[in-house]
Amino acid sequence: MAIPTVEINDDAVRIIDQTLLPGEYRLIEIRTKEEMWEAIKKLRVRGAPAIGVAAAGALAVEIGRSPASGAGEMLGELEAAADYLATSRPTAVNLFWALERMKAAARRNRERSSGELKKILLSEARAILAEDRAMGRSLGEAGAELIPEGSGVLTHCNAGSLATAGFGSALAPIYVAWERGKRFKVFADETRPLLQGARLTAWELGREGVDVTLICDNMAAWLMKKGKIDLVITGADRIAANGDGANKIGTYSVALAARAHDIPFYMAWPSSTLDLSLASGEEIPIEERGAEEVTTIGGKRIAPEGVKTCSPAFDVTPHELIAAHVTERGLIYPPYEKNLRQFAGPE
Repeated sequence: MAIPTVEINDDAVRIIDQTLLPGEYRLIEIRTKEEMWEAIKKLRVRGAPAIGVAAAGALAVEIGRSPASGAGEMLGELEAAADYLATSRPTAVNLFWALERMKAAARRNRERSSGELKKILLSEARAILAEDRAMGRSLGEAGAELIPEGSGVLTHCNAGSLATAGFGSALAPIYVAWERGKRFKVFADETRPLLQGARLTAWELGREGVDVTLICDNMAAWLMKKGKIDLVITGADRIAANGDGANKIGTYSVALAARAHDIPFYMAWPSSTLDLSLASGEEIPIEERGAEEVTTIGGKRIAPEGVKTCSPAFDVTPHELIAAHVTERGLIYPPYEKNLRQFAGPE
């Protein structure tokens, strides 16, 4: 995979402006925390792992410009910048995980000179990026076995290389299975309201030569009934301790349809997505987006002026509907409360 979703340079974080895809492929450079906040909020960079990587890079670049003479003063600036970036989006835990990791690196090295601390933070951000790329590949290796030759695979939203720093989460098993010579069909939900499936998943799968068919969100259950779909793989933005998983709005509906048709439903995610501090999905904060995302498409109004809207960005799929979780360290099966804690290791 050669899609440079996030790159961390000494003085800027370079991202693809995903709001312009598929019509225009444009790389933009982010140089301040305010620019990164806007990029995350406006979905120029999106996908839980990619958001975390980009935010870590933004912190390193922000502190790299700091005139502070001591590491102690610089630590205060970093924590304030991290707290600010944390307000950009509330649901994806990878954002908070990456910011906390950067703060922890700074605290461990608070006795260093300001110049040394700047280098340490830049190195830490790049390590987060490199680890995400490696995890995506490992996740793909773990999940490829779930995809039979000649099968139909449904995915929802975009959890490919565009949603991470490199290889993807839900699409990673698809890429690895395809790379190994398996041939199958992928059905990509369009994913209203912002059409990430139509704009992004169809674009990147087609770019890699994978057999992809775009469908409207309300077609999935019918295709299941007609025997076109054999399994579902989605990404996740936060996994609670009991195995419940938050993902793009509409995922819960897909999981219910899969259960009704006896089709396995999988969630794929890197370890940074697990949040054992939350007992269940009921505690996951769900972001509410602006009304214009429902009432317009591509800037063109499709609904009456003044109509009331409901615009949650995510929903939560109960663990009972999830056949297994796909991670960079293998497949996790029920009972999830026990096996997720074993996956996380000693606290």
